[in-house]
Amino acid sequence: MKPKMILLMGGQGVGKGTHARALVERDGYGYVETGAMLRALPPESHLAQIIARGELVPDEDLFELIGNAIKGTSGDIILDGFPRTLGQSQWIVKNYADAYDIRVIYLNVSEEIMLARIQKRIREGGGRADDADASIVRRRLDNFFKTTMPAIEWLRTADGVKFSDVNVDDEDFNVNFARVSNAVA
Repeated sequence: MKPKMILLMGGQGVGKGTHARALVERDGYGYVETGAMLRALPPESHLAQIIARGELVPDEDLFELIGNAIKGTSGDIILDGFPRTLGQSQWIVKNYADAYDIRVIYLNVSEEIMLARIQKRIREGGGRADDADASIVRRRLDNFFKTTMPAIEWLRTADGVKFSDVNVDDEDFNVNFARVSNAVA
């Protein structure tokens, strides 16, 4: 039996990181948190400057970063924040479908809920630098709908991928986590 590769996908503020950490804690998955890896880059680096503008990191840079992270992990793995583009989705399926049971968990909420959760994250002191500027938040959401949604739609019917559309709009994390857990099983 192949190990699982869970791709947690969704817009900003849907709870990708929160759900990923809960799954890692409960089930012991390997964890590749793309956003944390990118935010840890020195602020003067080319990639950090791209992120600070609310833009997506070029695929070639991410392929190297993600490929190395996957190589450094054994067993079941969760990818948080990757893929985000059609090209990235096609790359992950092409390069890993033979070695992994790829499962996409699309954390689905409305744009209004995404914005409310980002605002809550800021109010509770967990906001990130890219949350503080409303124009950057707007650009990130626009990028999600323009760039990531086509990738999600492609993965929905891709060969070698099990796709789950999971509604996580409940205010109670435990309700949402039960839905995510059922999709992962």
